[in-house]
Amino acid sequence: MVLTTALAFVTGLGTISAASGASTPNIVVILADDLGFSDVGCYGGEIETPNLDRLAGQGLRFTQFYNTARCWPSRAALLSGYYAQQVNRDPAARRPKWAALLPELLRPAGYRSYHSGKWHVDGPVLAAGFEHSYLVVDQDRFFAPKNHQLDDRPLPQPQPEEGYYATRAIANRAVSWLSDHDKNHHDEPFFLYLAFTSPHFPIQALPEDIARYRDRYLAGWDSIRNDRWGRIQKLGIVTGELPAPERDAIGRSNLSEEALRTRIGPGEARYAVPWDTLTEEQKRFQATKMAIHAAMVDRMDREIGRVIKQLETAGTFENTLILFLADNGASQEQIIRGDGHDPSAPLGSAKSYLGVGPGWSTVANTPFRMHKIWNHEGGISTPLIAHWPAGIKAKGELRHTPGHLIDIVPTLLELAKATAPNSVRDEQRPPLPGKSLVPALANDVTIERDFLFFKHQGNRALRVGDWKIVSQGPEGQWELYNLAGDRAESHNLASRHPDRVKSLEAIWQRQDKEYSIQGATGFPLETPGKPAGKRKAATGP
Repeated sequence: MVLTTALAFVTGLGTISAASGASTPNIVVILADDLGFSDVGCYGGEIETPNLDRLAGQGLRFTQFYNTARCWPSRAALLSGYYAQQVNRDPAARRPKWAALLPELLRPAGYRSYHSGKWHVDGPVLAAGFEHSYLVVDQDRFFAPKNHQLDDRPLPQPQPEEGYYATRAIANRAVSWLSDHDKNHHDEPFFLYLAFTSPHFPIQALPEDIARYRDRYLAGWDSIRNDRWGRIQKLGIVTGELPAPERDAIGRSNLSEEALRTRIGPGEARYAVPWDTLTEEQKRFQATKMAIHAAMVDRMDREIGRVIKQLETAGTFENTLILFLADNGASQEQIIRGDGHDPSAPLGSAKSYLGVGPGWSTVANTPFRMHKIWNHEGGISTPLIAHWPAGIKAKGELRHTPGHLIDIVPTLLELAKATAPNSVRDEQRPPLPGKSLVPALANDVTIERDFLFFKHQGNRALRVGDWKIVSQGPEGQWELYNLAGDRAESHNLASRHPDRVKSLEAIWQRQDKEYSIQGATGFPLETPGKPAGKRKAATGP
């Protein structure tokens, strides 16, 4: 590495030392798409994820880490260090000029940056500071994307005989970037942003991967969920009560009951009904859907193993900080896009288009309530694995401090010995809202902060300490939970503590106004105005 001085970040309760010779670390951020909190083995899941389990066993697992409940705002927060609302991250909007992304922020410290996978951020990838990029825009076709790009230039659509599968292709490019870096830039640190499109719908997987799980889920979603909950408690990841499933929670864009029956078939189920109320045909269909989801996660883990192998081959594994997390909770969405769904095609093949649906997304998000898009814990909770042999002494430990995607930028800047600029392209920047997680890499300490803010499609939440308010839709009633003993949000305390609800709501309203203004007009402002480019607030998911 270009910086060879020993690393010693002193915290109040401990030190990450460089006794093993650690220098400025290489950085690999791995982002899964629509992964449930307990989908991977080291977070209680039954899906086989030995490579991620290895990273967790030799590193750390955070138990209270948050995303934004949706793909594009999570990516804005992860890469910029700001809440999505601060950078006006609407799909049709562009970031303010001051909202630089991680590659640009790391470049002064000597880092070369590489991207492979999903982008979903405004503008071309290379313009954000990456040296190379493999971009999969078309998520409707895991076996043959019509829109995928190499260094922002279109590539031809893969043909069936090529054996293309998106998860493998994304890993292939990542391995290629790492190999090239080792050959030509070995003495420079690197940042790899590895953004898989799995297990986002449509659930499509390699036949050999599906076969490994074909019968595993015939026990049903109620049984699998209880089994996951038992393992989660034994691992010490979450304690408290397991809430009842949200039997009638579905998204507003989901297909109707009639459409599910006519366009997909009699095996589909619109709601997370008790498993024993399904027909035998439905049970087999549903078990196969979850087998496909599991196969996608399994394959992602296998490809992560190939990336790890390349790091080991290059001799950079020991001094590479690997972070693994997800952009939102598992999705209950049941929609059909792309080439449509052929009911006669093998489930999980290129001609099928399915989602896991609310029954299995409830399992994937165990033990939490709700799903992607909602601001209850099921929508915004993510696993976070941190692995860095040269810099993290702890092995297999848990970290219980709350954290958020906005913390990734300040954490990586501190480790890279870089400083967040006060201005970018002659525009002043607001202070980064996140906190560095470096103290928690050394010890299980609480990183103090004023609040964590959430808002998506009208759903709202705010966490202050262990207290959290959350609502479904902008007109929904605020619910109140004490997450210290009720992380799964089983006991609404709003009626018992109305004054606390009122005080937390005031903070949320203040921050919502402030962030909307920043996102619309930049920072600072002299006269608040109506946020530009804002759509009418949604009434709920």
